[in-house]
Amino acid sequence: MQMPDPRLLATLESVVRHGSFAAAAGELGYSAPAVSQQIAELERRAGLRVLERRPVRPTAAGQVLLDAEQGVRSALAAAALELDALRAGTSGRIRLGAFASAATSIVPKALAQLQTSYPDVRVSLSQLEPEAGYGRIKRGDADLALTYDYDFIPQPPPRTLRRTLVARDPVVAVLPAGHELASREVIDLASLAGETWVAAPEAALRLELLAQMAKTSGFEARLEYEGDDFNTILGFVAAGLCVAVLPRLALPRGVANVVARPLANPELTRFIYTVRLDTRHAPEALLALERMLTAQVRAVIA
Repeated sequence: MQMPDPRLLATLESVVRHGSFAAAAGELGYSAPAVSQQIAELERRAGLRVLERRPVRPTAAGQVLLDAEQGVRSALAAAALELDALRAGTSGRIRLGAFASAATSIVPKALAQLQTSYPDVRVSLSQLEPEAGYGRIKRGDADLALTYDYDFIPQPPPRTLRRTLVARDPVVAVLPAGHELASREVIDLASLAGETWVAAPEAALRLELLAQMAKTSGFEARLEYEGDDFNTILGFVAAGLCVAVLPRLALPRGVANVVARPLANPELTRFIYTVRLDTRHAPEALLALERMLTAQVRAVIA
């Protein structure tokens, strides 16, 4: 087959990521027919179909080309990063991604420090969950990210990324202050199985996983919340409506009518990482921001 054109590969990646020719056209600045023509040209060169149209998803051949596109994009991003480092790396822009609780409690102080030390560096922040953060760094759309995983559901980082453990963030039980178990120093997870729980897609650990960890059944969401905001969950707990488990970093200081207690049987831990491209050189300001974020995470958790 002919050597794939990187521009056609970029179009394929956008179509697959959005699941839509029209959305990809809007992102790339093309018309929808132009995107369709580019995919057709890519299939002509490959001699194989690269997309299933309904629903839009890559074929086996398309996945081969997507992997190649990711490799090209990562290599170019790494080269740009290293060139920035060789030019000193004390000015320019840093694109940072961070999960929700870190974006509110960690990032502001770190960015204030960075602004003092590197006034010529501009930082843009995107609130991203780990999978999205990894994806943006691999595509060259982000320079640094704060990510996490849990001890019982580890998520190895993609190749070409350098992930550094920053801190261990213990998961705690969060109860209304008047709860009968609130006076205990440590909470056995199984003792909460029959409580009213709040279920939230990202902001709380999934109840079926808690049941597996506690080796007991009975964890049932009686209060459902469609959102990812820890403060909303804490509001439900403070009102006496439910219990929850949350990482310690997600708990603001001095929340009224809420108590947090360490978990036992089992202890649960969230691991927090910094992530960037695995390069030989990195800009000075980027490395400085990584250190500042690390220091802030450790200070808050401590």
